[in-house]
Amino acid sequence: MKIGHVPVLVREVLATLEPRPGGAYLDCTVGGGGHAEAILEAAGPPSRVVGIDRDPEAIAVARERLGRFGDRVRLVQGDFRELPRLISELRLEGFDGVLFDLGISSLQLDDPSRGLRFSAEGPLDMRMDRESGGLAARELLHELPEMDLTRIIREYGEERWARQIARGIVNARSQGSLETTRDLAAVVTRAIPRRFWPRRIHPATRTFQAVRIAVNQELTGLEEALEVATGHLNPGGRIAVISFHSLEDRVVKHLFRRLAAPGAVPGVTIITRRPVTPSPEERAQNRRARSAKLRGAERRI
Repeated sequence: MKIGHVPVLVREVLATLEPRPGGAYLDCTVGGGGHAEAILEAAGPPSRVVGIDRDPEAIAVARERLGRFGDRVRLVQGDFRELPRLISELRLEGFDGVLFDLGISSLQLDDPSRGLRFSAEGPLDMRMDRESGGLAARELLHELPEMDLTRIIREYGEERWARQIARGIVNARSQGSLETTRDLAAVVTRAIPRRFWPRRIHPATRTFQAVRIAVNQELTGLEEALEVATGHLNPGGRIAVISFHSLEDRVVKHLFRRLAAPGAVPGVTIITRRPVTPSPEERAQNRRARSAKLRGAERRI
């Protein structure tokens, strides 16, 4: 994997976190290291960043990208849903800033062997951590009953044609024609009547999102992880969360509102009354940034 990931909303992340010299920062989804690099550069020494990612390949790329910062960087393979254990085992103290970038990196999207793109032929995998032994997309799509497939596509993809797509998946697998990303994309395009195809996205976009979320259990434990991270902020520390679809954004919005209520522990002040989105210039330069939304909050005490 080459260092080619372009992080989204970098200026907006820095404006939210306000990195400063001597600060301690936690990047819970370090990916290719782009945001961590920007934080370290903005804060200057002796600030430091702990970066976590479930993908060992991403950790390797981040290590190469951030090598020039020496011991100001600590990289750990792990899932942010295991933050309590990771924080305890690593003996981490409080942080002045925490970042969650919940999107998929370009490094992962551009690797056909990951099976994340319907426009490129690849295996139906979709796992963020391929060493974990978890179910790949092919196994999920071949084993789940039609009713469960319908629920996943409807809930995680917010797809109105979920029932028809699930039926198409069951038919395709029974015929031995559901093995690759293009096979799945073809099933979806056949299931949705042509006149109802979305105008701005490929018809398979929502289904691929739904299957990916199910494979990686992306929404499971997200709220708890965000709350744990907020609880480890120093007073005045800030948290920034970038999401890429409405399901994640809803979790972040509701959590921040709950923690901003009187008497909440840990109490926060919401920095972004509305989600911050990429500028027209960034959307033009990086098409994958178009759906990004940033929310931020500051711990009061």
